[in-house]
This record gives sequence, C-alpha cells and structure tokens, in this order.
Amino acid sequence: MSLVRPTPKSRAVRAKAIRSQEARAEAAAAQEHATFRGRWLPWLFLLPTLLVLAVFSYYPAARTLRLSVFRANLIVGNEQYVGLQNFAELLSSPVYHQVIVQTLIFVALVVVLGLTFALSLAWLASKPIAGAKFYRLMLIYPYALSPAIAGTLWLFLFNPEIGAVNTLLDALIGVKPRWLDNPFLAFALVVVASVWKGLGYNVVFYLAAIQNIPGDVMEAAEIDGASAWQSFWRVAFPLLSPMTFFLVFTNIVTSLFDSFGLVNILTRGGPVYGETGITTFLVYQLYEDGFRNFKTGAAATQAVLMLLLVVCIVAMQFRYGNRKVHYGA
Repeated sequence: MSLVRPTPKSRAVRAKAIRSQEARAEAAAAQEHATFRGRWLPWLFLLPTLLVLAVFSYYPAARTLRLSVFRANLIVGNEQYVGLQNFAELLSSPVYHQVIVQTLIFVALVVVLGLTFALSLAWLASKPIAGAKFYRLMLIYPYALSPAIAGTLWLFLFNPEIGAVNTLLDALIGVKPRWLDNPFLAFALVVVASVWKGLGYNVVFYLAAIQNIPGDVMEAAEIDGASAWQSFWRVAFPLLSPMTFFLVFTNIVTSLFDSFGLVNILTRGGPVYGETGITTFLVYQLYEDGFRNFKTGAAATQAVLMLLLVVCIVAMQFRYGNRKVHYGA
C-alpha cells in the first residue's frame, strides 16, 4: 500500500472545502435560531396584512354572525333580535330543502364528471405527441375566463332562437330545444358549463401529477404484460390518489361558491320547478334573499350555514387525508 503525500495545493483545496462546509453549517444554525431583535418588530411587519384582513374579512364575518340572530330588512332598516329562530325557519323551509337537494346533486355531478374528464384528457395530453404543448394550452384555457364571460359564451351558444347549437341541430335533425326554459335541460346545461369552466384547473394538477409518476414503474408494468387499461387503473391511478383527493375537496368548495356567475348569466335561478327554480343553489339562494328580497337576516343565516359546511369539508380533508390516500410509489 503506497502513501501519497498531499501537495500544498491539495491541502489548500481541502482546507477551503472544510471552511466552506463549516460556514454553511453555521449559517444553517443561525437561521434555525434566528429571532427578531425587538418584541414588537414581527407584529409591525404583520400589521398591514392584519389590517386588510380585519377590514375585509374579520369585520364582515363578525357582522354576518351578528345579523344571523336578527330579523332585519335592508330597505326598512329595522332589526329585531330573534335568536336561533332564523335557523329554525330556514332549516324547516321546503324551499330551502329543495335548494339543498339541488345543490348536492349539482356538486356531485360537477365533481365526478369534472375529475373524470380532466383525468382522461390529462392522461392523453401527457403522451409524447406532436403539438402536445398546444393541446395542453387549449385544455387549460377555459379556466382563464371569468365565470361571467364563460356564462355569456354558453348563453350565446345555447340561445333557443339564435344560438349556434340550435342552428346546427335545426339544420341536421330539425329540432330546436328550449335549453333555458326546460327545467332538466337548464340544469344539465349549468352542470356541463361548470364542468367545462373548471376543466383547465383540474387538468393542470393532473398533468403535474402524471409527469411525476416514476417511469420505471410504468415500464415494469408493461414488461409484466399489463394492458394499457391495467397499467392506468392498477398502477397509475393509485399513484394519482393524493392529487385526486385534493381535487375532490377543492372542486366541492368551488362548485358550491363559484357557480353563482354561471347561474346568474344563464338561468337566473330558473326555470321554476317545484317550490323554486331548479338551478337555484345555496349561493344563489343567499343572493336572492339578501340582494333581491332584502332579507339580510335570512341571508346572513344562510351564509353562516355555508361557512359551517365548508368548515366540515375542510375538517374531513385534514382528518381523513393521510389515512385514505396512498402516497407511496
């Protein structure tokens, strides 16, 4: 065994590397134990953000909680304390029961259809084909539109008299459906428009998740003789479960609140079916009571109930997320 005597140059390089390593360790230790010099300095940095949150979030939320226990009218201006009577009347109302059922059906359809189409399109768009970047951009594009613009586009497309869809159907098979007058057609139209509007958001996340799937795992499945469907369902889909779980809860919250713009442009809550309009969902019923009927107390009560609903959804996401979702490769 031969020993090589280090040269002065190699000793200098080694000493420099040791000093650099020690400097990085000291910097990491200093960052770990970094503290503000003054006790009030961190609060000073947080003050602008806290002021904005207080004015635009906390104060309105507090006012809403207060109004929920009053019977108030925006026009008359009087307030009468009724305690939990607003909640009792709302939860016993047949109109509100119908709105809840319609909202649940709408949310379930939007989430299931939206994630199914988004995953299918993202899986196809992830393949190495010519023009893949262009196809991905076109899939993501609908999410860039505001709900009002998206609703206007669908309104022009499905206008019973001059819409492009009815013009084409009339030329091909001689029918012109009344999309906005028939309750079931109107409901289906709002569902499809909502799925299309959220498609880009879901595709972006699914594309990112698909590109992070280890290639050797898919190659191993192919070598073992798995078909294309078996590779997707047995291998890829379980690896996509964390993203699917995240998107399920995100789409639930989005469909609860982001449907207002589409409904307001397309149907304005109608057409009437049963006790109320078939496309009147929870957020639109809140708008109707608060800004059309000027029942601010009832609207505040609905806002509180929707807040509790979202809190329950988020709590379920955090409670069961790590238990039911597979994160391993």
